[in-house]
Formats: sequence, C-alpha cells, structure tokens
Amino acid sequence: MGFYSNVLLPWLMDRSMADPALVPHRREILANVSGNVLEVGVGSGINLPYYPEAVTQLTTVDINPGLNAIAQRRITASPLTVNNQVLNGESLPMATASFDYVVSTYTLCSIAQVHEALSEIARVLKPGGQFVFLEHGLSDRPNIQRWQHRLTPLNKLLADGCHQNRNIQQLIEAHFEQVTLERFADESMRFMGQIYYKGIATKTPVAPD
Repeated sequence: MGFYSNVLLPWLMDRSMADPALVPHRREILANVSGNVLEVGVGSGINLPYYPEAVTQLTTVDINPGLNAIAQRRITASPLTVNNQVLNGESLPMATASFDYVVSTYTLCSIAQVHEALSEIARVLKPGGQFVFLEHGLSDRPNIQRWQHRLTPLNKLLADGCHQNRNIQQLIEAHFEQVTLERFADESMRFMGQIYYKGIATKTPVAPD
C-alpha cells in the first residue's frame, strides 16, 4: 500500500478536493479567520490561497507524507508565514490556548481517534476562539445511511481511512457548547446522498471574576 497511499492516493485526493464547486465554501469559512491559526489535516494545501491577510501565523499539520509533498509547493507559493508539520491531530504538541482559530476541511472523516482530535482542537484554542469546519458525513436519509454504513469499511481502505458515515454535527457538539452549523447536499453527488457540514464552533470564554 506504500505507493498507493503515499503517491497515487495523494494525487487523486488533490484532484478531487480541488473541485471548483467547493471553492465558495472554502472562501466562506476562511473569510473571517485571523491571528494565530492552526489547520488540522492540511492535506495538499488547497486552502492556502483562501486565507485572508489578517492571518499572522499559520500552523499546518497532516499525517500523510505524500500529501505533505504536494502541500509544500503551495506553501512555498503562499505569502503566509507557515509552520508545517507532519503529524496527526490526535495528540498535538502545541500549548493549551495557543490559537485564535482552528480550521478543518474534509478531515474529521479520516482521523482514526476523532474524539481525541476534537478534544485536542478544543484544548489548543484560546477561550472564545473558534473552530471553523467544512466536512462531509452521514446523510439525513435513512436509505442512504444504510449504504454509507455498508460502504465505509471499503472506503476506509481505499480513501486513507475516510468514513462516509460519521455524524459530524454530533461529534462536534460533544466537544463544543456553542455550534452554528449548516447541512447541505453536494449537487454533483446527489445520487449518493452526500451531505456536507459547514459551520463554526466557539470555545466557551472564561467567565469574568
């Protein structure tokens, strides 16, 4: 699986994630991001051109070295100051309350210990900081859900651990009290019942004394 997971799959993922139909959603979730930012699961770096100038420092992490090699080209071309690290999101080495924003796009589907990753995201956010996300997951249609459950074991093997059947809303709400979320269908994949989750989760601010 070395050549597939480190060379062929990263190329395929880069092509699919570069779909122009997804660009407006990427722009939307990143429009108000500022300050010190962490992107978990940077993949091939497709989000980099859409970060605003208000971002003063961007730290990116991803566990796949093949995707990281593609991301390096976009990092080099980016005007942002980027600290890129090859590691997973389940045990982040960053200090608690380090970031103003954490970003995740099409990442929560493939992290093996997703609750650990979300706990880490909440930990490294400053009080009042925001987790902005664009993810895909469990359909709201029972007949589609059944197929998502059946196909997920195969999809995990072929798509670097990607789960089609994760309820992203429930996962995020288990770690954040304040969540604003929109669910919408992917028109290009309507036959599969693909559902996207887009929104913002805010870490509870520290109460004044």
